[in-house]
Amino acid sequence: MAHTTRDKAKLTARVKRLRGQVEAIERGLENEVGCAEILQLVASVRGAINGLMGELIEAHIREHVIDPAREPDQAKAEGTRELIEVLRAYLK
Repeated sequence: MAHTTRDKAKLTARVKRLRGQVEAIERGLENEVGCAEILQLVASVRGAINGLMGELIEAHIREHVIDPAREPDQAKAEGTRELIEVLRAYLK
């Protein structure tokens, strides 16, 4: 079973929250709120998208490349852990 299928409910909930955030941007534009508020909303959406992307990529690495918890080669396991940490830091 693919990780997206297994985590379907959690991922779908995140997408629904993202939809709400994008709709807030649309409402703000329609109601002519200040640009600083719109920029803050856009930054929030960007952060949420990056979080979703990071979660999907990490799960993909663990599912389809190497799961460090199950990898017998300690060097590969550590390299995978480092890659995941760099990915998390990059997408913040």
